[in-house]
Amino acid sequence: MRLVVQLKDYLEEKKLWEIFSYLFFGGLTFLVNCVTYFLFLRVFGMNYLISNLISWIISVLFAYITNKLWVFQTRNKTYSETLKELFLFFAARIITLGLDMGSLSFCLEILKTNNIIAKFVSQFIVIVSNYAFSKLVIFKKS
Repeated sequence: MRLVVQLKDYLEEKKLWEIFSYLFFGGLTFLVNCVTYFLFLRVFGMNYLISNLISWIISVLFAYITNKLWVFQTRNKTYSETLKELFLFFAARIITLGLDMGSLSFCLEILKTNNIIAKFVSQFIVIVSNYAFSKLVIFKKS
C-alpha cells in the first residue's frame, strides 16, 4: 500500500496523476466495452453495430462515474451544474460514438480487417477523443 501512495505522490508532483488515472479507468472502460461487445456479438449473435451500441451505453455509464469520482474529481454545487456536466459528457460521447461506429465500419467493411483489430483501432480513437473532451470541456477546472 505504501508503494501505491508513493507512486501517486510522485505522479501528482509531476502533474501526471490525472493522465495516469484516466488511462487506468479508460483501460477498465475499454475492457467493459470490449467484453460486452463480444458478449452480445458472439454469445447472443447480434449484429456488430447493435452489439457496439449496447457496449457503448454500458461503458459510457461506467466512464461517467469513474471520470467524475476518481479522475477529474469534480464536485458540483448545484443540481443544474450536475445536469450540465452530465449533458456535456453524454453529448461528447455521442460524438465519439460516431467516431467509433465510423471507424469500426471502415475497418470491417472497407479495409476488411477482423473484428479484434477493428475494435482496437476504433477504441484507440475514442479514448484519445474522450480525454480531450473531458479535460477541455466537461470536467475543466474553473
